[in-house]
Amino acid sequence: MEQEARRTTTLKELEKKYSLGEFLEEVARRHETVTVVLDEGGSVMLQPVPALKPLPALEGSVPEGWKDAIY
Repeated sequence: MEQEARRTTTLKELEKKYSLGEFLEEVARRHETVTVVLDEGGSVMLQPVPALKPLPALEGSVPEGWKDAIY
């Protein structure tokens, strides 16, 4: 399994280099976790979520009246 890249940066550094959209696209494209240190001393961690694969189409049928059955 591929190890996820991690980095830490400050809000001021990000504002100089990127727009918000550009930054989020880069984080998603690189599959990296980024911790952004805020001016007030707090921090925010951004982590991309992997795209879900579509569900498979299954063969078969549902019998008529299945909702009316007692289970």
